Amino acid sequence: MVLKTQLFLVTFLVCQLTVFAQQDAWIYFTDKPTATASLSNPISILTQAAIDRKANHSVAIDERDVPVHEPYITLIKASTGIIYKAKSKWFNAVHVRGSEADINSLMTTHDLVDEIVFADSNLNARMESVQNKFQVEANLTNFNYGTTQNQVEMLNVDELHIANYTGDGVVVAVIDAGFPNVNTMAGFERLRTAGNLKGGYDFVDRTTAVYTSTASQHGTQVLSTMAGFVQDQYVGTAPDATYYLFRTEDVASENPVEESYWLEAVERADSLGVQVINTSLGYKGFDNANYSYTTAQLNGNTTYSSKGANIAFEKGLILINSAGNSGASGIVTPADAAGVLTIAAVDGNGIYASFSSQGSVIQLTHKPDVAARGSGSYVINSSNQISQSNGTSFSSPILAGGVASLVQALPDATNAEIMAYIRESASQYSSPDFFLGYGIPDFQSALTLGLSHQTAKQLEFEVFPNPVHSEFFIKLPYTTDSIFISIHNVLGVLVYENQVESMQPISMETFSKGLYLLTIHTENKKSITFKLIKE
Repeated sequence: MVLKTQLFLVTFLVCQLTVFAQQDAWIYFTDKPTATASLSNPISILTQAAIDRKANHSVAIDERDVPVHEPYITLIKASTGIIYKAKSKWFNAVHVRGSEADINSLMTTHDLVDEIVFADSNLNARMESVQNKFQVEANLTNFNYGTTQNQVEMLNVDELHIANYTGDGVVVAVIDAGFPNVNTMAGFERLRTAGNLKGGYDFVDRTTAVYTSTASQHGTQVLSTMAGFVQDQYVGTAPDATYYLFRTEDVASENPVEESYWLEAVERADSLGVQVINTSLGYKGFDNANYSYTTAQLNGNTTYSSKGANIAFEKGLILINSAGNSGASGIVTPADAAGVLTIAAVDGNGIYASFSSQGSVIQLTHKPDVAARGSGSYVINSSNQISQSNGTSFSSPILAGGVASLVQALPDATNAEIMAYIRESASQYSSPDFFLGYGIPDFQSALTLGLSHQTAKQLEFEVFPNPVHSEFFIKLPYTTDSIFISIHNVLGVLVYENQVESMQPISMETFSKGLYLLTIHTENKKSITFKLIKE
């Protein structure tokens, strides 16, 4: 028996060594040969809905919107020992798997390769414990009759519904682990009948059959908090929005390729004209401990997915992400990104749920941003049963549905403005902490703020030209002599502040190209935010 046990252990260790001998890496390409032609004809690379959304919010269509050059991908796929896993047009990169030697050889055999970045940085030993990220959410309690009243009214989203803002016309993407039975179960019949379920894609199995995988029902439950509807029993926070579903999570393992799948899904969503994305996933520890992120790396601008999330924000998308279920162990990625609205969890009384991941000074912006009910949340499972479950996985979509309804009510507001209104409406906006962030939002107040700010922007202030080449001007109302302004970059870093007069030239000559947020601070202590694009 001892010999058999030893043999088993040896075999197990050999298998483990074999598995970890296969490295994951991102291959970045030098260029996009079709970029000029594609940008001269944007409809060839984006849907009309995506083009319209970008135009409406002054988001430039640039080379990042151009797909990765397919012949480059073909060459990589044909390379010795290389397994192709995913691609990113925003990073002009592909995710591959293979031996360290085979991956490194790509640099010498292909001139088209600009850079290789391994998931294993080998900077230090990181023995991050890997847990089932859905462990908290997996504990379901069935009941005969339930209601979403508490989780909806806690955010005052019901007031938006009364005003007929139910997400109608707003396009939402849900990125998750699996959506079994969404295409058949009664809880989504209203969604299907209205033609608002647009299908999606399974990036793990590379198939359009997004409802086929039964490895996890997590995505089905997440979607229900937004889109579920059972007459007199259950109403999601955005029952009339339009939904695309993307599976990016392989529950059988934890590997950085899931971040690459995630970014592919975000890019696909952007090209389809999606406005709001919910992700109830997060990454920190991986099966190969050398791939795991240190706490210091979760600063919002280091991981592959957080950098991708910040580009998505630049593109005008509103990303909502679960903070994570790690408690004091901290925020996961991409929830650490400045461009993400990160959601903590509270119980039915609005009290912090102990499993909800806490922010820290590591993040470049305050995390979490806000909170919603994630303890005892009501969901519909894949068996079409109304159940209760725990996890920031549910606080995030509950709030994301509210965001979709708010976007319907404020169609001209930018993603940055929507996020600002939500934070400003929250219960502890003046004294945020690392547990609930700015607190529990009030979406009716957010709408009021939005309407007030949009009216003030339209009637009183004019910012031009935008995009900005070298300098811009602010035309003030005739009753105002001067105002105080501040400019932040997309990471939330203050890059300019000053008192300015009407039509005074404001130079951006030394600014890098990209997106900036201009805030005008008015005398009544309200702020108005404009999106500036530096050419």
